[in-house]
This record gives sequence, C-alpha cells and structure tokens, in this order.
Amino acid sequence: MIVGVPKEIKDHETRVGITPAGAKALVDAQHKVLVQASAGELSAFPDSEYIAAGAEIVSSAAQLWAAADLIVKVKEPVPAEYPYFRDGLALFTYLHLAPAPELTDHLLSKNVTGIAYETIRDKFGALPLLTPMSEVAGRMSVQVGATYLQTEHGGRGLLLGGVPGVPPANVCVVGGGIVGTNAARMAMGFGAKVTIVDLNLNRLRELDDIFNGRLYTLASNSYNLTRAVQESDLVIGGVLIPGATAPKIVTRQMVSQMKKGAVIVDVAIDQGGCVETAHPTTHSDPSYTEYGVVHYCVTNIPAAVPHTSTLALTNATFPYVMKLAKHGIQQALRADKDIHDGVNTYQGRITYQGVAESQGKPWTQLSDLL
Repeated sequence: MIVGVPKEIKDHETRVGITPAGAKALVDAQHKVLVQASAGELSAFPDSEYIAAGAEIVSSAAQLWAAADLIVKVKEPVPAEYPYFRDGLALFTYLHLAPAPELTDHLLSKNVTGIAYETIRDKFGALPLLTPMSEVAGRMSVQVGATYLQTEHGGRGLLLGGVPGVPPANVCVVGGGIVGTNAARMAMGFGAKVTIVDLNLNRLRELDDIFNGRLYTLASNSYNLTRAVQESDLVIGGVLIPGATAPKIVTRQMVSQMKKGAVIVDVAIDQGGCVETAHPTTHSDPSYTEYGVVHYCVTNIPAAVPHTSTLALTNATFPYVMKLAKHGIQQALRADKDIHDGVNTYQGRITYQGVAESQGKPWTQLSDLL
C-alpha cells in the first residue's frame, strides 16, 4: 500500500500523522511511505529522519494526495485540501464531522472513505485514539487558563494557587471524563480549588476516590452548574458525545453572570463546544471576550506542544495504520470491528449515526455497504 503523510495546513497545526519510527515499520513491511517535505519539522522530526527510515519525500501536497492509497493526517482537511479528494481514497485522521457539513458533503461527493480517530472504539468501548489528545488538551487547558487569568490577557489578575494568606482561584471542570480528569489533576497541582461537575454519580465517586477527596464533586443540574460557574475564576468545558455535536451545558445566561475577567477554556469546541457563547478560534487569534469573560476556544489545543502530542497520538494510531496497510482498506473494514466503528463516510454515504443525526442527513449502516 502507498501511505501518504501530508504537511498539516490548519492554522498553527504543528503535529504530523506518522513519525519516522512509524515510517520505518511500514517500509519494513514492504509498504511505500510518501511524506510531504517538512511535514514533521515542527514536531522535531526533520526530513532526514524520514529518508533514513526509507520514506520518500514529496515536494507538493497535490502530488502526495494523488499518489497515496491511504492518507494519514492529524486534523480534519481544510477547504484548500478538498480538491485533492477522489474516488477510492481512504482518509485516516480526526474528522469531527458533526459540526462540519461542508467537509462532510465534499467527502460524500468524492466517495472518500473517511475513518475518524475520534469514533474508533476498542473492545472495552473506550475511545483509544481520542484519549491521548484528550489527556494533552485537558492538561493544556489549565496552563492556558492560568495564562489568560493574567491581566495582560484580560483576566482577573489571579494566580491559580494563590499564596499564603491569599486564597487560590476557583476552577470548575465541566465533565469528568479524560479531559476533565487531566484538567483537575493539573489545576490541583497548581494549588487551585477544583470542582468537577458530571451527570454520572458513579464517575463522581470514582473521582472522589482517585483524588482522595481533595477536590469537590458536584452532580450536574442547572442549579448546581449555575452556582459553580458563577463562583469560578476558570471554567473548563470537557463534555463529549462521541462523533456527535457537544451539548451546550454552560448557557449564555450562566456566562453573563460570571465574574468579569474570568476565563473559559472550551476543550469540546472541535465538536461544537459545550459553552453556548463559545465559537472556534485559532492559535493565531486564540481568544475573545464576551460578557467580560475571556473565551479560549482553539480547536487544536495539543498543537501547541507538537512533539509530545505527535508521540502520544501516533502511539495510539499507528497499530491501526498497520492494519489498514496490511489487510487493505476493504478487508480491514470487514475484519476489524474497531476500524469498522470508526468509518464516518463510505461510498458517498454517512455511516456514523451521530454525524447523520447532527446534520439531519440519512444514515446508512456500514455493514450494508460492505
């Protein structure tokens, strides 16, 4: 199989889909690996390392996309990449199609097989390719929040952990999943007062045990969430429904009642966001203020630490890349349930129910098409 690794062109996206170590493993397995020039440079993987691994460096994106059977990326294609779509192409990346009808339409019109990292499930029902970036984004959200609480960024001028004689900042983490747990861990490490809000009482019990009662757990309802958000200096949104648009848990009314100079970091923004006042931002223009509250809603937060993020991501994705290359796309979709569950578009049809429902489009079970 010919595997193509393009250079990411989304704003400040610095990660890369396959490392030199992955390229070598594919080449050793008799596959051909094409890497666009400087694709790994910002992740500290220069072209010379890919060449030493046996990969071929390709100068243009158009040449790479045209030659590859399987494109392995990090983030969803942007409009400049839509012309490269073609019948028979397989795309393996984060797609986040639920809030992206235009991208979905282009994939469908060109019969691209779109396999989304974020909807692959393992035998335990977990999301193994979403987990590593959720870990990074959860931890990064607190670093970012601490920075934006500084006055030069419009924040309240607070130190998260306070100092002796001065109380710490209040941090509210909405959602007790991977993002929320990692955010709480980091915020507690800073010395902040941390509250996690979640619907699942069993998960709240687990978190209470994990952190030995050192954080506050709160059952999610409108009253509790409103009070927690009002009292917070930093709110981190980490609510996820796999493959579907995130629910707007934190309402505009709640935001309007927050302290002036408080900060919101909506990590769920690549699935539409769980804060009603949130809209996507970029690393070039990462924040805006509404109701006096600073919003940071960058859709690719882990790109700020690309070396760590690329290694964490490819540790999880590469075994699936090898399966796709070894068995071929069609056979892999039939034989591997994890990959089967990850397919969002196939033969011009939406094959993931959450995407179809979010966009009000027809859904076709993949098994009916294979």
